[in-house]
Amino acid sequence: MLVVGIDPGTAVTGFGVVTDDDDGASPPGARVLPGVGRGRMRLVECGVIRTRAREPLATRLQEIYSGVTDLIARHQPHVLAVEGVFYARNVRTTLALGHARGVVLLAGVEAGLAIREYSPAEIKKSVVGAGAATKEQVQYMLARLLRLRVPPQPADAADGVAAAITCLLALGLERLKDRAQSVGALLPAARAKVAPISKSAG
Repeated sequence: MLVVGIDPGTAVTGFGVVTDDDDGASPPGARVLPGVGRGRMRLVECGVIRTRAREPLATRLQEIYSGVTDLIARHQPHVLAVEGVFYARNVRTTLALGHARGVVLLAGVEAGLAIREYSPAEIKKSVVGAGAATKEQVQYMLARLLRLRVPPQPADAADGVAAAITCLLALGLERLKDRAQSVGALLPAARAKVAPISKSAG
C-alpha cells in the first residue's frame, strides 16, 4: 500500500510518500507495524511545494494543483491522505487554507484515488499518542517509526509524512477489525458442525 500524505498551505504545501511494502521489498531492519499490509513501513519521498507570496492566489493554487498532480503521476499511490482544516484566528488564513485543500482534493479525485482526511489532532494522536503533541515530538516519532537518522525536513514535509502514516495505521486497524468480524461470523457455523461428544455409560 502506497500513501501520499499532504499538509496543504498556500505558501508551503508539505508532502510525504510512505509505503508499507506489500511487495516485501523493504530494507533490512525496517520496523514492522502490525496490521499494515504484509510489509514494513518505509519513507519513499518527502518535500514541499512552495509558491511565491507576490503571485495572485489563483496562480498559487494552480501551482499547488500541478505539484500534487505531478507527485501522484510519479508515484501512482493507492490513497491520498490530507490534513484537515486548521481553524486559525485569522479568517483569511483559514479561507486560504481551505482553497489549498480544495485543489489538493481535486487532484486526488481526478486521479481516481481513495481520499482520507484527518484532523491535525488525529494525526498527532496517531503518531505520538497525544492530540496536543508539539511539532518536535511529531518529528521525533516519525524518525523512530521510519528508522530515520534525522526527522523529515522541513516541518511541513514532516506533517505530510505524518498524515500518510496516520492513514496506513488506520487502514491497518480497519483490516484487523474486518478479519476479527469475519472470524466471529464463522464461529457459530463452525460450532454447529461440531458433533457433541457422547459420554459412554457407566
